[in-house]
Amino acid sequence: MKRNIKDLVKQMTLEEKASLCSGLDFWHTKPVDRLGIPSVMVSDGPAGLRKQDDKGDHLGINDSIKAVCFPSGCLTACSFDPDLLEKEGATIGDECLAEDVSVILGPALNIKRSPLCGRNFEYFSEDPYLAGEISAAYVKGVQSKNVGTSIKHFAVNSQEFRRMSCSSNVDERTIREIYFPAFEKTVKEGKPDTVMCSYNRINGVFASENKWLLTDVLRKEWGFDGYVVSDWGAVNKRVEGLAAGLDLEMPASGGTTDRQIVEAVKSGKLKEAVLDKTVERILRIVYKYKDGKTEGNFDKEAHHNLVAEIAKESMVLLKNEKNILPLKEKDAESILFVGAFAKTPRYEGGGSAHINTWKVTSALEAAKVAGLKVNYVQGFDIAEKKDKKLLPEAIEASKKAKTVVIFAGLPDSYESEGYDRKDMKMPLNQDILISEIAKVNKNVVVVLHNGSPVEMPWAKDVKAILESYLAGESVGTAQIDLLFGKANPSGKLAETFPVKTSDNPTFINFPGNGHDVNYAEGMYIGYRYYDKKEMEVLFPFGHGLSYTTFEYSNLKLSSKKILDTEKLEVSVKVTNTGKVFGKEVVQLYVTEKTGTHEDRPVKELKAFAKVALNPKESKVVTMTLDKRSFAFWNVELHDWYAPTGEYEILVGSSSRDIRLTAKVEVTSTAKGVFKINENTVLEELLEHPVAAKCAEPLVKKFMSGMLGEGRSEAEKAAVSDDMMMAMLYSMPLRALRSFLQMKDEEIAKFIEDTNKELSKY
Repeated sequence: MKRNIKDLVKQMTLEEKASLCSGLDFWHTKPVDRLGIPSVMVSDGPAGLRKQDDKGDHLGINDSIKAVCFPSGCLTACSFDPDLLEKEGATIGDECLAEDVSVILGPALNIKRSPLCGRNFEYFSEDPYLAGEISAAYVKGVQSKNVGTSIKHFAVNSQEFRRMSCSSNVDERTIREIYFPAFEKTVKEGKPDTVMCSYNRINGVFASENKWLLTDVLRKEWGFDGYVVSDWGAVNKRVEGLAAGLDLEMPASGGTTDRQIVEAVKSGKLKEAVLDKTVERILRIVYKYKDGKTEGNFDKEAHHNLVAEIAKESMVLLKNEKNILPLKEKDAESILFVGAFAKTPRYEGGGSAHINTWKVTSALEAAKVAGLKVNYVQGFDIAEKKDKKLLPEAIEASKKAKTVVIFAGLPDSYESEGYDRKDMKMPLNQDILISEIAKVNKNVVVVLHNGSPVEMPWAKDVKAILESYLAGESVGTAQIDLLFGKANPSGKLAETFPVKTSDNPTFINFPGNGHDVNYAEGMYIGYRYYDKKEMEVLFPFGHGLSYTTFEYSNLKLSSKKILDTEKLEVSVKVTNTGKVFGKEVVQLYVTEKTGTHEDRPVKELKAFAKVALNPKESKVVTMTLDKRSFAFWNVELHDWYAPTGEYEILVGSSSRDIRLTAKVEVTSTAKGVFKINENTVLEELLEHPVAAKCAEPLVKKFMSGMLGEGRSEAEKAAVSDDMMMAMLYSMPLRALRSFLQMKDEEIAKFIEDTNKELSKY
């Protein structure tokens, strides 16, 4: 049924309108019984449904319903498969319908600025393009069931330390290029019903009362038309927040902030029209769910099986020396599983992401179901208790095994919502276990359970490494299918694994002093930093091996020259040159080669495609680039700008495995981009074709005066021609007073005339 929300709001008293701006309790919006306005429930996600009762507590101290635990974002992003994420989202949407949950609080798409952020397991990637593609697909899936999503945490929330008060200090270009794009993509394409604002301040202003963030950018620029909800307890000043664009405060405030809103309207501090608009936004989403609600489907067994499929598509084979994997089923009795995680896997994160899982399948259980009689020893204690028996027992058993598979990783206590990691190290007892076993058995495979990168001092000593991340409740099924070749690994790393903690670009500035954290590294996080530094990494962004091999050929561009308003089609032929079925993630990066002095990363991911191929089969993969693929955020224009010039298209299997390249000329259609002033240096003028023509008389005058004939050899030795040219290039226009005796009014006239010419182009 179609409702007239505006008319409904007109019937409400001021107090009723104010009441709708905060929660009834931890998980419900308020009703207005007099007008038949219902209360609806929201619930944590997106790794599954964490539905609590009315006494819920956000951090999960009280029990929630038994539900299906899906893989965490750290793993699903490694699928590089938006279709898969849309399917997952639709499944979780079905569960929400079955449990009468109107909005699931997720996905979490903050950028992984540092590998030490305690909540990185929830976040998708260090790369904004990948995070946006994956997030938008998930949101589309959930909302196809008429259930809302709440993308979070908007914005620049990249740490847990003092997250409720610390100011993330970041420059305009960095926030636009790194920390906004995933949200922008999801808002524009996924169209989420709600956006959750973060706790932190941004350049000194709380996100919950940041008008530029919540109104100017989110609503006016990106067209968001849902409601903004606070993170739980994120409200600083309620009236100021409402005026800035924060609609719903969660959880309940005991009526305190409702009264503040009423008083602000009565005193004239807050316009009632602002409150009316907020109530309209909230009611539109409430009734969207209530009026469109259908019967849900919560088939736990079927969803448990889907979790395994998602995990298999996402786990990353980091190393496979001498093709030790896949293991042979006939050798099962000579294979030894070592490690507590083989029996009791770590498969999910803590805090608000924690699911009360109805069933968990470990690797040992999955092996048994598959009829594989592998051997097992515990090897280490997850709680890191000193037990002198476990290590010797594991070493002795490893001596007798043909192959040893060690299930290791980070315990729950090492990474969680609420605090950040101190370093990237795994528990010492596990590192020792792996190193010692590698000394007595040359066929060692390590299977990792972790939410973020770890140091691997033993990486060169083992034959294979399978990164499981936090794979959800069917973790063991996926691991066994991949280890024994029933499935072929196809995941690619959505983040870089540095060699050691101190290598990461935020090492000096993370997490700040508790009051401020300076994003001094700017746009150089993840692979952007490691590429710029030409630094060795343990495993690069986009890396992931397969049990087959792929050949790239026949890279084609739809055009060699385009305007920035046109799209560019890039196609490449991919062939499975191995003996088994496999999937390859084709990655496209763009490198700017225009010759401008604007600081740009070495390369940036701008497209990708996952292709499935049978042995010897070939397919042509086509990807599309647009202006944003070539542009950077110009702080003078406050807009995206792609400079005229040459760009290189790089296509490959990872950020450091580029197979093919091609070049394209892009012509900018932006007008008046370049303007000069008295501090513009001559080199900047000479780089621009229009400005260079205007500056020709000045350059000739300078060169004849300073580099003219008659200079002695001694003068040339003291002040060389090269030095004089360098001085010329770096000379600001105001210096022409001294070197060419130009008058101020002459310089001003030159600047005015040149800018007139520049405005035409």
